[in-house]
Amino acid sequence: MTSLPARAGRRCHNALNPLHSTVYFSPDFTKELAGVGIEDSNAAYFAGRGAAMGAVGAGVITAAFYNFNHELVARHVPEVWRTASPGVVLEARLRAVDTTLRRLLGAEALASDEMAEAAGLALRAAEACTRHARPLYAAHADLPVPERPHLAYWHAATLLREHRGDGHLAALLAAGLDPLEALVSHTATGKGMSPRWTLATRGWSRTDWEAASARLRDRGLLDAGGGLTEAGTALRAELEEVTDRLDSAPYEHLGAQGTERLTELGRGFLAVALGAGAFPADLTGQ
Repeated sequence: MTSLPARAGRRCHNALNPLHSTVYFSPDFTKELAGVGIEDSNAAYFAGRGAAMGAVGAGVITAAFYNFNHELVARHVPEVWRTASPGVVLEARLRAVDTTLRRLLGAEALASDEMAEAAGLALRAAEACTRHARPLYAAHADLPVPERPHLAYWHAATLLREHRGDGHLAALLAAGLDPLEALVSHTATGKGMSPRWTLATRGWSRTDWEAASARLRDRGLLDAGGGLTEAGTALRAELEEVTDRLDSAPYEHLGAQGTERLTELGRGFLAVALGAGAFPADLTGQ
């Protein structure tokens, strides 16, 4: 029995997660990772997001990230740790977060009472996250909370994002969607990355994409034009409902009023960041 309005946790996630994600599209991230010797964009992403787990092998990254072709991961991991240790990478990532948020939001927003409030609320929500079967969340939960409010806010948003993400992977497995089928069906909702971006960054070929599309059509989830069928739409909706249920604890802990306030604050920061060009214009769509 929930005390929250329907989809309150999802709305809060949708307000916080994009700001968390901005760093991985930021030129500041590229610069900082190149500064420690990691110049390839794929290697930088695998290292930047995976460093909290330590100097793990390609199999762990593939498992935890889910929708990347393992062959692409194995080209860079574990070799990337010979270039820069996980600790060095985490320091570079945090520097990139700092400069990215300063550029997108401005110094006044970073020093505002609203930022401090948002950080406090997000950290309070994260108190109720659980480590079991959530490797990316658990690894990040072992990291220290940064002192500066905007960095603490990003850290807390990361905890909440990875907690939900780990749960979402369980939902995908239960639904019988393999990594590329998950990407194709999500793109078909009009909310995911465009096929061009997916193919450029996830290591899959156009042939792979078409094969996954054919499997989804065989299951009656995708129509001949690449759109979701009624069954496909229902499955994607069910996936989000299951993910909501698996991710309810942080927002139940924060309470309806706190969740609503955190969502309001997060949307405000996100709107400013989007207006400042936080993401490529062609990232989403068909």
